[in-house]
Amino acid sequence: MSLLSLDGVGKFFGAAQVLADVSFRIERGDHVALVGANGAGKSTLLRIVAGLEDPDTGSVSRARDITVAYLPQDPDFNADETLYEAMLEPFAAGIAAQERLRVLESEMTTNAGPDMVAEYGRLQAQVEHAGYDYRQRIERVLNGLELPPQSWYEPVSTLSGGQRTRANLGRTLLRDADILLLDEPTNHLDIAAVEWLERYLQDLRRAFIVVAHDRYLLDRVTRRTLELSFGRIAEYDAPYSRYLELRAERMERLQQEYESQQEHIRKTEEFVRRYGAGQRSKEARGRQRRLERLERVDRPREEAALSLRLGDARRSGDIVLEARRLVAGYQDRPLIRLPEQVTLRRGDRAAIVGPNGSGKTTLLRTFLRELPPLEGSTRWGAQTSVGYYSQTLGRLDDSRTILEEIQSVRSMSEEETRGFLGSFLFSGDDAFKKISVLSGGERSRVALARLVLEEPNVLLLDEPTNHLDIAARDALRDVLAAFSGTLLFVSHDRYLIDALVDQLWVLAEGALLRYAGTYTAFARGEARALDVAGPAGSPAPDRHAPPERRLGELEVSAVDLAARLAEAGPTGTLGRLAELTDRYGEVISALQEAQLEWTKSVRRQLRAFSDSPDRSAAARRQ
Repeated sequence: MSLLSLDGVGKFFGAAQVLADVSFRIERGDHVALVGANGAGKSTLLRIVAGLEDPDTGSVSRARDITVAYLPQDPDFNADETLYEAMLEPFAAGIAAQERLRVLESEMTTNAGPDMVAEYGRLQAQVEHAGYDYRQRIERVLNGLELPPQSWYEPVSTLSGGQRTRANLGRTLLRDADILLLDEPTNHLDIAAVEWLERYLQDLRRAFIVVAHDRYLLDRVTRRTLELSFGRIAEYDAPYSRYLELRAERMERLQQEYESQQEHIRKTEEFVRRYGAGQRSKEARGRQRRLERLERVDRPREEAALSLRLGDARRSGDIVLEARRLVAGYQDRPLIRLPEQVTLRRGDRAAIVGPNGSGKTTLLRTFLRELPPLEGSTRWGAQTSVGYYSQTLGRLDDSRTILEEIQSVRSMSEEETRGFLGSFLFSGDDAFKKISVLSGGERSRVALARLVLEEPNVLLLDEPTNHLDIAARDALRDVLAAFSGTLLFVSHDRYLIDALVDQLWVLAEGALLRYAGTYTAFARGEARALDVAGPAGSPAPDRHAPPERRLGELEVSAVDLAARLAEAGPTGTLGRLAELTDRYGEVISALQEAQLEWTKSVRRQLRAFSDSPDRSAAARRQ
């Protein structure tokens, strides 16, 4: 029996229908992606599945005694409890059962009646089900989500918004639920935490539905995709990238069916008009009746797509940005020390990556001279025009309407401005909305519209894909890929980074080290270090170090064994399949260990770089 099923579910908000005849099933162990444009109703659908909202039509059926855990986008905690106490909440029943067992054990030494023995057995089963290792599980989740031990025993109310969001995710993952409903679980996660979440969900035996805009995560953790569009669900038995291919094939097929039927209708109506009153009138009436009974094929509809276009960038000087002996941070807190000289040249495309709090935004703001450097200097090159996208969207004026905000950048008539805004998915009276009432996604689109009008030849972007759905991210990727100027951006979106960059600027342990290549190349140990030597000749990272060679060998072995398993699947003996499966498991375990060792090696190199003996004494003290 299915864990959960929806049959003909519909939902209205006022006169607007958000869900229409939604039906699907969730089986035990299903790993499902729920995708769709912002505002399509994904969160509403998850709340109905969780039992937090009732459908207006249709029904939701759940298997007996199943439990559902729901991760909302807005966390809700008891402000007085500590972070660790909040993580204990999913284990409250098991902890209470353990305490009661200790009491029973004492009482049973003198009086072990049948009722007491039965209660002891029931409680013991409950404790074994909950697990004795709950503290280790809590620590694994908190560490994986980068919530440091010094924050564990602080009140939740003292945590930052991002930390509370991650704590809420951790508490949800720890719940002993048959189905997890995860609404945007990657919010406020850096790349390392997203990759930890991927591994956690890959290994999860429980069912889950996840809403996320991270393509790599969806590809790696899900096996089915539910697409919510125009209130209806389309199912695809595939992860995200394959779903895109299947969807394109389906839409092409539906378009052909629609066009074929329209041609049939046109010819039939023409026949009826021509012969309705003549010798073939009987035949014409028959065709007319069949036409009236014909079940019409709807024209395939596509969600409105963001339309971005940056004009040809004016040519800047060869050197776009130069930083010398730069230390960036705040007056009492240096965050990043750059190499002796860092140069961004015309046409370079670089992404800044690093843990939350490592100083990525601070570095951008220092380049922009919004923050003064603590040491060293920065210099912009000749003929540079810089466009900046702030992740806080703080450059938008909340007192203006969208129309006024756009007209503040360039003088245009109301008609021209509204036409321009249409390509950013603002239609009709949307232009007169105040900036202050816009959603995060709407504010992002206004900020992007401003950026287009500024016509920069250098783009500095801080988390430009925040609040954007996957379709909008793809549109942004395409326009940035075609941009002829210089690009430097901060992002946790590995797909965007891989699609756009030729350099990776890695922040860790208070230092910056640059690599030629994409994030995937860096993660595999295949990226070439650009800073061959740190200040005063500190040693360059050895790209042929033993952990990296070992990684390459294991990756080749894993691919080879996977291919041999696929070949042996239809015809191989059980013994041969078991042998290959065991060897594949051993290689994957060794690969994970090698990846961990390589990561530690890179961090050691970064620490050595930041502790170079030629740093000033003051810098070393800081």
